Amino acid sequence: MEKRDIAITKFLEGYNCAQSVFYSFCDYLNFDKETALKVSCGFGAGMGRKEEVCGAVTGGIMVLGVLYGRGENEDKSLTENTYRKTRDLIDSFVDKKDTVICRELLEGCDLSDPIGQKEFKEKDLLNKVCKECVGTAVDIVENIIGEKTK
Repeated sequence: MEKRDIAITKFLEGYNCAQSVFYSFCDYLNFDKETALKVSCGFGAGMGRKEEVCGAVTGGIMVLGVLYGRGENEDKSLTENTYRKTRDLIDSFVDKKDTVICRELLEGCDLSDPIGQKEFKEKDLLNKVCKECVGTAVDIVENIIGEKTK
């Protein structure tokens, strides 16, 4: 199954956007799936429903961090490389979606409010917006990595 399909399936199972993107790369990263789901949990809906940076993007940033990030006693140049790849992810996502800001992607729908949550469901934004953002983030991360990861 392709990463995009894994991420969208996980998302439709009820996991948030950040969890779904990060989870879809776990086998490739040799990263524990349970840990990935827990670490990424607070990043959904633009970070805890604050509707800031889209969780699909932050999930992708976590993937890039695991792959390229600087660990203990490693060269500082790894940080700059990771920042560059992070900017590439953000810029590519903006090229495709016009923004990385969750509230803008959701046309101002307030996920922190019960009325906004009802509007989210009534407008089917999960399927019309969020599902595609999850798939787009996976596609971009795969492009940055430089190969289709299966």
